[in-house]
Amino acid sequence: MKFRLEICPDRDEEVVATVHEPNDLTEKIERLVREDAGETKLTVYSEERDMLCVLDEQDVECVFVSGGKTFVTDRDGKSYVSRLRLYALEEMLPACFIRIHKSALANQNCIDRFEVSFSGAVSVRFRSGKKEFVSRRCFAQIRRRLEKK
Repeated sequence: MKFRLEICPDRDEEVVATVHEPNDLTEKIERLVREDAGETKLTVYSEERDMLCVLDEQDVECVFVSGGKTFVTDRDGKSYVSRLRLYALEEMLPACFIRIHKSALANQNCIDRFEVSFSGAVSVRFRSGKKEFVSRRCFAQIRRRLEKK
């Protein structure tokens, strides 16, 4: 692995890491850069929209879209509404968030287990007890990613 640091006072700061595949080190680097940039917080609203809340990215368990709204679930299983679209949250959240189907992202660190039904359908069970469907296409990608670790 190579390391290069360029100090250029006239340019915008940028951190670029070229890796073959994500791993624990890349996640730590990403978290460190995001914390330094102040990007570790997520602003959400309670479902009744009467309260503005700030969540740490690591406390987010699942992000999903339902009825045209984007919901964020924390580690306690509590749901919040986000004004951001799913694709914007996917770009913003760290690499530990994986797509589990077309309308949902899951925090890999909050997954308790995957459950397979008799019909072959796969669902993910979070530590909070929440259960979410996993598409076959996404499950194949998740399995490849987990096998690499």
